[in-house]
Amino acid sequence: MMNRKKRLRAVAGTASGCLLLALAGCQSAPPVAPVDAKPAAETAKVVDDARAAAEASLGKQAEILTRGNLAQNGLEQVLVVNRASGDSGNAKAAPAAANSPAILVTRAAVLQRDGGKWSQVLLCDEHLKNPYGYLGGSHAAHAAGWRLQYRQEPAHGLEMKFTPAGRAGDVNAGQDSETSDAAFDVRWNKNAKRYQSYDQSHERYLSEIPSLETPQSILK
Repeated sequence: MMNRKKRLRAVAGTASGCLLLALAGCQSAPPVAPVDAKPAAETAKVVDDARAAAEASLGKQAEILTRGNLAQNGLEQVLVVNRASGDSGNAKAAPAAANSPAILVTRAAVLQRDGGKWSQVLLCDEHLKNPYGYLGGSHAAHAAGWRLQYRQEPAHGLEMKFTPAGRAGDVNAGQDSETSDAAFDVRWNKNAKRYQSYDQSHERYLSEIPSLETPQSILK
């Protein structure tokens, strides 16, 4: 009788041990988490939003060269251009600007997203200007197109160089016939919180000119 009870206890112990091992095996493999598609959807929405803002600013031919925290001010910005028709170029959209080759553009703009809304913080058409006026030192420049170079500086953020590039016919034909050696360097002024031009020594930013003066006619 005692031997039978011992055998029953041994069998029960073995069964319990197997059950515990089975449970432990089940618990050792964590459940597979479902793939979260939300980040991808949010990224696509931001890209589409930036594209819509670019087209609202420069039309259907707008091309986004680079986007991201370009000014290092914590806000999304995009650099958008209307490329001259004869300039194929190789500067493509990228998360952050790298050193770029010079490209021919007829217009360019920097757009900034703040609080869900986009605004134009820099415009280059026939002149260079920001919401406060014409960029210092550039008010006398009047160009049908521009040679644009840009790069992302670790200390200062997006830095752009605009050089006047010839007559309208030359620019649209992709011919880089500069009429002036003047070049204008532009970057974000962290103190003024806007894009401004700066002097050739790169030591100070130049104030804007609120409006262009119309030369007084000498004819009577």
